[in-house]
Amino acid sequence: MKRYISAFLAAAVVSTAAFAQSAPDAIVKSAVEGTVNAMKADPQARGGDMKKITQVVESHFVPATNFQRTTRIAVGKAWSTATPEQQKQLYEQFTKLLVGTYAASLSQLRDQDVKFRFQPANASADAKDTVVQSHVLSNGGDDSIDYRLEKTANGWKIYDINMMGAWLIQVYQTQFQEQLSKGGIDGLIKFLTQHNARSAG
Repeated sequence: MKRYISAFLAAAVVSTAAFAQSAPDAIVKSAVEGTVNAMKADPQARGGDMKKITQVVESHFVPATNFQRTTRIAVGKAWSTATPEQQKQLYEQFTKLLVGTYAASLSQLRDQDVKFRFQPANASADAKDTVVQSHVLSNGGDDSIDYRLEKTANGWKIYDINMMGAWLIQVYQTQFQEQLSKGGIDGLIKFLTQHNARSAG
């Protein structure tokens, strides 16, 4: 569980605008340290208020990611067959799932003394996609986490995370394909919506 928590912990960014033109590893560093600080600085979030922690995630994490791409890749070929409204619902529900998972994971680390080490990304000046490696040091030990980023017009954006040797997109692709084979796009939307409803309850 510690590895799962650590993977989500390292994905958030404090200020997208401030670090838009920074190197990928600098963005990951600011993401990790800034999100932890934001949570610990808020008495309600530090106290375990999930609504408040979710707000921290929405304001610090979501703007720094490209969940549109994450969703598109996870859904696979079926994405191109979905209507604009279906694509919108898939994006919104998948984002809600990721935010909820991150918030729940982050809440378990609010009282821990967490430290981080980052390695510079091995990317050329004209690279459009790169991976940043890091180590998350917590009470649970030393976890190695990788982050895949893409270079956009607004700077580098995180869109996938590798934990325990598995990229999150690949994990979700397997789940999504199962739902798509059973109920198509609408079936996947229903699956995500019901999952989020249960989590919220």
